[in-house]
Amino acid sequence: MSQVQRIEEEVASLPKIELAKFRSWFENFDAKAWDKQIEEDIASGKLDDMANKAIADFKAGNYKEI
Repeated sequence: MSQVQRIEEEVASLPKIELAKFRSWFENFDAKAWDKQIEEDIASGKLDDMANKAIADFKAGNYKEI
């Protein structure tokens, strides 16, 4: 059995209160990981083309107000 399978089984067997605590912890953990990845992508220039296209579209009037 893989480590992921063991974790899945453990999570599935948590009481409701413990599952809620785990969900809260994991949401925070995942958000921090996402933020770190975005920061790395920005710093490396991976998002430059997309950002430049969005800015050009905006300046050209190609957008919808929400």
